[in-house]
Amino acid sequence: MRRNVVIFLLVTVAVLGLAVHHVWVLLSLLFVDGSEDAISRAELPAPNSPAISERPQVIPKIIHQTYINESVPEHWKGPQQSCLDLHPDYEYKLWTDKKSREFIAAEYPWFLETFDGYPYPIQRADAIRYFVLHHFGGIYIDLDDGCNRSLDPLLAYPAWVRKTKPTGISNDAMGSVPRHPFFLKAIDSLPDYNRGWLLPYITVMASTGPLYLSVIWRHYNSANPQGDDRVRILFPSEYNHHSWSFFTHHLGNSWHRTDVKLIFWMAQHWVLITVIGFAVGFSLLGCVYTVFLKPRQTNAPKSRFAYSRIPFYRRISQKSIELDDRHEV
Repeated sequence: MRRNVVIFLLVTVAVLGLAVHHVWVLLSLLFVDGSEDAISRAELPAPNSPAISERPQVIPKIIHQTYINESVPEHWKGPQQSCLDLHPDYEYKLWTDKKSREFIAAEYPWFLETFDGYPYPIQRADAIRYFVLHHFGGIYIDLDDGCNRSLDPLLAYPAWVRKTKPTGISNDAMGSVPRHPFFLKAIDSLPDYNRGWLLPYITVMASTGPLYLSVIWRHYNSANPQGDDRVRILFPSEYNHHSWSFFTHHLGNSWHRTDVKLIFWMAQHWVLITVIGFAVGFSLLGCVYTVFLKPRQTNAPKSRFAYSRIPFYRRISQKSIELDDRHEV
């Protein structure tokens, strides 16, 4: 009995340990907010401040955006134009599907098979932004984000991304110098994370989207705890909702499907789902213990000599005497 219990507990601990090991980076995103790399409000010059021109500008003045073709939808032309109007001295690159594939084929042919094999177009739109930032440098901006002020102050940081809710970082606005090691790791890891999951939304998020980039960010920081190439983080108060914010947000989520409603519902009820998950998990462990490890009770009659301490040869002798006695007349 004790041996079975010990085996059961060891197997349970091993399974739980393996599960935690595989999701440890995801769990760490719940507690690591990137505040140690935050771009603080105090270090950012105010809009139109003369201090902007005094700051070093290491990121090239290039704005990258992506779309299927050159015909940008009407509801995104306003945000697009706001960035163009505020940055007349910036080079503008709109990466269409055709241009993106041609660029990958010419500059990163080792990735072309993965690029073509993505089942969802948004995965290619996600991937290309990492490649162009690594190759050219500059600032990438989603088409559903407009510009509220000049982005010149952000050119002073070799690499930056935006913090997102509830956890991790986003890939909707990013800046980098060419060949920054963070974006090198981002493009180099894409084939390894090219896996299909049950729902399209999870597949996109985990293979190329913000969740993917957040995982790469955690791995990158773990490998460079005190490095000079750490990625700076722009927090929500500095990129939206204020007169000094850099960006404005507009209608987006064009790639979302019906499965997103389920994901958002799960995000709103994560406590309930966690409780249900633990209940189901412990129930399964209980079933495993009951079926395979718990000692079985039988109703079979006990043998006359089952618990006797009489030696075997004495039992034979005693049995022979009993049989002889039965035949006495």
